[in-house]
Amino acid sequence: MSDTPTILKKILARKAEEVAERQPKVSIADLQQRIADQKGSAFDPRGFADSMAKSIAAGRSAVIAEAKKHSPSKGLLRDPFIPADIAQSYERGGASCLSVLTDKDYFHGSEDYLMQARAACGLPVIRKDFIVDPYQVYEARAIGADCILLIAAALSDQQMADLNSLANELGMDVLIEVHGADELARTLPLNTRLVGINNRNLHTFEVSLNNTYDLLASIPDDRIVVTESGIHSIEDVHAMREHNVHAFLVGEAFMRAENPGQKLKELFA
Repeated sequence: MSDTPTILKKILARKAEEVAERQPKVSIADLQQRIADQKGSAFDPRGFADSMAKSIAAGRSAVIAEAKKHSPSKGLLRDPFIPADIAQSYERGGASCLSVLTDKDYFHGSEDYLMQARAACGLPVIRKDFIVDPYQVYEARAIGADCILLIAAALSDQQMADLNSLANELGMDVLIEVHGADELARTLPLNTRLVGINNRNLHTFEVSLNNTYDLLASIPDDRIVVTESGIHSIEDVHAMREHNVHAFLVGEAFMRAENPGQKLKELFA
């Protein structure tokens, strides 16, 4: 944790403040009641990892297509940004799942965006945020998230274990994101089905697909490896699939396209 990049430290400090601001307005008990009231409705978990496994078993790429309005490094990515339209476009384009940014300060995201996207399609959705507190896990399920992201660089081993366990109790899958061998070694004992490998170096912001290739030998065969960042061409997709990586999280390449779902279809044809 001492090696946590400066930008990530800033974001995590803001997340702690955000949770402290939200809890007096909507308590964990309130969120638990909302979750209980929603059981047996359209909010029930849709099976995020199952959807990905089904695509892979059918010989297709399992694509987590991301709805992202803004990036700290690239600025505004899409305007107008209409989550429902984006979700429907992705579904038509063959996405297995959706990813929706809910971080407000750095990515201009919103919980409302996730709810709008999920309501507009039948795809499972991951809440893409910087989750550091159980409150955010309850909040994720209350807004309809089918999966949450946990970033190994942002969490201690105990935090990862506790947040992962809580998400599973609430019926959600967990995508644990790693950037290198040390983080991967910390996450494997959790036995999650989804292992995300981010190809972007958080210190230099350089992107290399070799980051995924270098870690593959250390990952058990029963995990679904999701490669993240740096997938921009058909050649990138083919290279990953030749390495037996069939799951992808892609956002920026789609967000700049007029028709995100059509771009997805072209990239993963």
